[in-house]
Amino acid sequence: MLETSTLINILLGVYLAWFMYRKFAPVKGVKHISTIELKSELNSKDKQFIDVRTPNEFQANRINEFKNIPLYELPKRANELSKEKEVFVICQSGMRSSKASKLLKKLGFKHITNVKGGMSAW
Repeated sequence: MLETSTLINILLGVYLAWFMYRKFAPVKGVKHISTIELKSELNSKDKQFIDVRTPNEFQANRINEFKNIPLYELPKRANELSKEKEVFVICQSGMRSSKASKLLKKLGFKHITNVKGGMSAW
């Protein structure tokens, strides 16, 4: 029979693994593209481009086609975007844009594309 401390450690390990999976697993329905692939999308008028970095980061280095909606403002400002058009999301490294993509998915957006590597890869 397992000791209580061993059982608790196993349960904690399982919970931690589940938590890490939920935190970092790709979201179903979110497409991921490279910055090279992004370049061919930028001229499309039927797509939306948002940069979820802070205003200071955005001012220092930006892609002209992108609109700045910082991640912390996205829940309030998502109504500025059309749920019918594809949304391309970028940040500095890809972490905040991944969080933003998850948030947009929860808000009912259907066509979301996260730019892998973000501005660091641009």
